[in-house]
Amino acid sequence: MRPLSGADHEAALAVCARDRVANAFVAARIVEGSLRASPGALLGHWSEGRLRGLAWVSANVVPVELDDDGVTAVASRIIRMRRQCASVFGPSEQVAGLWERLSPTWGPARAIRGHQPLLTTTTPPSSLGLALDPDVRPARIDEVELVLPAAAHMFTEEIGYPPYFGSDRGYRASIAALIRAGHTFVKVQDGEVVFKADVGSLALGCAQVQGVWLHPRLRGQGLSVPAMASVVEQVLTSMADEVSLYVNDYNAAARATYDRCGFHEVGSFTTVLL
Repeated sequence: MRPLSGADHEAALAVCARDRVANAFVAARIVEGSLRASPGALLGHWSEGRLRGLAWVSANVVPVELDDDGVTAVASRIIRMRRQCASVFGPSEQVAGLWERLSPTWGPARAIRGHQPLLTTTTPPSSLGLALDPDVRPARIDEVELVLPAAAHMFTEEIGYPPYFGSDRGYRASIAALIRAGHTFVKVQDGEVVFKADVGSLALGCAQVQGVWLHPRLRGQGLSVPAMASVVEQVLTSMADEVSLYVNDYNAAARATYDRCGFHEVGSFTTVLL
């Protein structure tokens, strides 16, 4: 087990490519240059001279293709690093193995979301006969102030606490970065963002959508399907040939929306919130 460097770029991406949907988050960090910009954040598990698995260890711990030996090695390394993270998330079996080993030191968890269906689609919603909301579009960089309250509301609903305390400078910068990349889609009405979704990770031809949010006053009116369908259509047209996301299994409304938009389940994620 050792931290990876820029020299490991291609080998690390090859490991992620074994399952580009499940490993989109870490693959995107690699493509974005993290091996140079964040040295030590990506750990590699080697066996018989080959890179077998990975673990992203920064604000979050995210396993990639780890077998049982790899899970044990990563957990041991993290414990020695004495690093506490905000969450552990990724493919359920790997996360369960990591948490079993980390929990005596890091526990108790604030929440464990044990089954989050991992969904994907390669089918443009328009080909399914779905109407696309024409008002959903990429956000503009001058709309950071409009996007920020919607993003903060979504984060607080999902995680249970605000995305920042005190200054919003760091959070604002992360929103601006997504918008600048063309990865935030919004619908604006009367100067207010009422729908948004982000492409949080993009690599290996797969775009992982996160942060999907519809204003509470508009929920239950049949607006989420055309809005989400528009996002999927635009991403498949201009960014990737596959769109994925993962969703809490108890969120029946969201799951129904994704089903209508053509998503199907290909795996299971688990998130441990700390």
